[in-house]
Amino acid sequence: MRRREFIALLGSTAALWAPAARADKLYRIVILHSGFPRRTPIDHLFDALRERGYEDGRTAKIELLGGEGDPDRLNALIADIASEKPDVTIAVTSPAVLGLKQAGLLTPVVFAFVSDPVGQGIVASLAHPGGNFTGISYSETKIGSKRLEFLLGAVPTAQRVAIIWGSGFPENAAMATAVEAAAQVRRLPALSLKVIRLNDLAPAFDEAARFSANALIFLTDNLLFGHRKEIAKLALSHHLPSIHSFPPEVQDGALMSYGPDPEEEYQRAAALADRILKGASPADLPVEEPTRFNLVINVKTAKAFGLSVPPTLLALADQVVE
Repeated sequence: MRRREFIALLGSTAALWAPAARADKLYRIVILHSGFPRRTPIDHLFDALRERGYEDGRTAKIELLGGEGDPDRLNALIADIASEKPDVTIAVTSPAVLGLKQAGLLTPVVFAFVSDPVGQGIVASLAHPGGNFTGISYSETKIGSKRLEFLLGAVPTAQRVAIIWGSGFPENAAMATAVEAAAQVRRLPALSLKVIRLNDLAPAFDEAARFSANALIFLTDNLLFGHRKEIAKLALSHHLPSIHSFPPEVQDGALMSYGPDPEEEYQRAAALADRILKGASPADLPVEEPTRFNLVINVKTAKAFGLSVPPTLLALADQVVE
C-alpha cells in the first residue's frame, strides 16, 4: 500500500471513530448565577438541556452555582470555574458574566438575562461576538419604554413617575435612563433613585413620596430580589403602583411585571450551549434577542390600590395573579 493511501486510510478511520468517542464523553456544564438560582425558574434551563440530551449524571455533569448576591463568593466560584475549565459555562445575569470576563476565562460562555453586552464590554458586537462569549440580550430602551406604557395603562391618572433601581445589576443605570427618556417624551416628570444597600430601600420610597410620584418602575438586583414581599408592602404603604422585571415579584405582591419570558430565555441558552458542545465557536454565534416577553398582573394588588385594570390590558397579560 502506498504511503499516501495509508495516511488517507488512517484519516478516514479516525473520522469514523471520532463521533463515537465524542458521544461517550460526559460533558461538564456549569451554570453560574450571581444570585439565588433556586429562587428563580432555573428548572426551565435543566429541562431545556435535558431535551437536548444533556442529563446530569447520565450524559453530562451539570453543576449549579449561586453567588447569592455576595461578590466575594461569586469571585471564588469564578476562580474555581477558571481553574477547572468546563466545556461550557451558562452565566445568568450581568455580575456573573462580567466576573467571568474580567477573570479572563478562556472556555466558552453562554450568557442569559444580560442587557447591552456590547456596552458592557462582554462582546465586540451582537452579530459577531468574537472571543468566547455569546448569549441572549435585550434592548433596555425598548423594554423600559414598554414597562412605562403598561404601567400607565393600569394607572392612567399618574402625573409623576419614580424609578427605584438596584445598583447590583450594572445595566439598571442605563435602564433607568431609558425610562426617564420615555417619561420625558410623555412629558411626565420622573425621579431616578439608586439603591446600593438594603438600608437605602425605605428612604428611596420616602423620597419618591416627597416627589409626589404616583407610579413606580422598580428595577431589582440580587440584593433586592430577596426582599420582594417587603418591597411590595413599601409600594402599597406609599401608594405607588409598580411594575417590575420578573414574575416572582408579582407573585409576592407587586402590581405588575414585564420582561423576557424565562422559559424561552433558558431554551435559547441551552440551544446555544448545545451548538458549542457540538463544535461551534462562540465567536461565530450571534447574540440573540428574545421573541417572547411576559406581562404579569396581580389583580388582588390592583384592588388594594383601588385600581380597576382595564380589560384590554388584562387581555394582554400572560398571567393574572388572583
